[in-house]
Amino acid sequence: DHPMSLEDIGERFSLTRERVRQIKDKAITKLRTTTRCKLLRTYLGV
Repeated sequence: DHPMSLEDIGERFSLTRERVRQIKDKAITKLRTTTRCKLLRTYLGV
C-alpha cells in the first residue's frame, strides 16, 4: 500500500488531476466545519 497521487486517483475514476484536487479541497473544507469535525472526532475516538 502506498499513497496514491492525484493523477493516480484521476486515472482510476476518469477525472483530471485538477478535478481530483478540487474535490479533495472541497471535502477537507466540509470536514473542517465545527459540527462535522466534532462528529468525526467522536466517531474516530480522537
